[in-house]
Amino acid sequence: MSATTSPSGNSSGRATVPPSGPASARPTGRSVPAAGPAGPGGPSGPGGPGDRGRSYKGGKARPRWGRIALVAGGVALILALVGGIYAVNYVNGIDNDLKRTDAFSEITTDRPAKTVDGAFNILLVGSDSRDPDAKEDQANAWRADSLMIMHVPADHKNAQLVSIPRDLWVVVPSGNNAPCSSGSRAKINASFAFGGLPRAVRTVECLTGVRLDHVVAIDFGGFKEVTNALGGVDLKVDQTITSIHKPFRVFKKGMMHMNGAQALDWVRQRKQFARGDFARMQHQQEFLKALMDKAASSGTLTSPGKLDDFLTAVAAAVTVDNDFSLKDMVLQFRNLRGDNLTFLTSPNKGSETINGQSVVVSDKEKALALFEAMKADKMTDWMAANPSKKS
Repeated sequence: MSATTSPSGNSSGRATVPPSGPASARPTGRSVPAAGPAGPGGPSGPGGPGDRGRSYKGGKARPRWGRIALVAGGVALILALVGGIYAVNYVNGIDNDLKRTDAFSEITTDRPAKTVDGAFNILLVGSDSRDPDAKEDQANAWRADSLMIMHVPADHKNAQLVSIPRDLWVVVPSGNNAPCSSGSRAKINASFAFGGLPRAVRTVECLTGVRLDHVVAIDFGGFKEVTNALGGVDLKVDQTITSIHKPFRVFKKGMMHMNGAQALDWVRQRKQFARGDFARMQHQQEFLKALMDKAASSGTLTSPGKLDDFLTAVAAAVTVDNDFSLKDMVLQFRNLRGDNLTFLTSPNKGSETINGQSVVVSDKEKALALFEAMKADKMTDWMAANPSKKS
């Protein structure tokens, strides 16, 4: 967790996002390859089979950050399959199953330039239209609760994931293709309400100056199912709490083995912690690492049935941009696992009250330095100079 963070307010601040239309259905043509030795690998609430296949652009929303974890965990799992034509064909089949959304077409001018060949950045978005904290639960709306930029350096040997607080006070451009200076100030998660996923992409690029190459959105139901497909995960509970959501689970201090429903409940808690949303972001990051490590070490890789269940859950849980290629990600991420990842939080000065709202205020100078390092693919240098900023 960033050393600059301080307690966050508990106001909801969720943005309701209108649907932008149905996504086209994609055929399923996968068969499970015969299991072989595992190769190098690295890399939620309600929602069950009935939630699968719904478009991120329309229908019921795709939910919150936990799905982000899915991406890295799912990608990590598939890495171990790379090694034969059957594995490649299998990954191609999963690629066809992924739901797609057009995240960039409305943004055609003044985008940040691509600065380093081979390096790339993925915007990870988590949202949930069924979040019990939300004041409304409209059938055709979704809310963004988590944003991360995953930076993969040109050598693809590690990755850094930078969390952006959902209540960060930013300028949201007035249009999806409008100048960065043209908008008004609001919490960053309001960008979804103003213009859907493209507006969020525009807002993040304007805020950071970093070009986003891909977008991955992950939902709550998938978070639960993917965790279950791995047999659960072990998570550290830093203080004993009782969940504020039914069935009011008790999380006892220490290491706890959690199934999908329990882990989902845990990473949604914030009101019981002095650091509020900052504590929740930390728990989300810890979950992501645990999921990836479990995916790389579990018996999933050598069991065709378990592997198919896991990857089916991953495909159902994520929505990606039109140019996202899972096969490419498999090849590029083949050496990634939990130990190769560094979790960071965008530098900030903690919470303040502005216009009657509890918001997070950016530490502009420090944030600028971090994102300049990301643009230049010099995150290793930045982290060496800022060791206390690692989560």
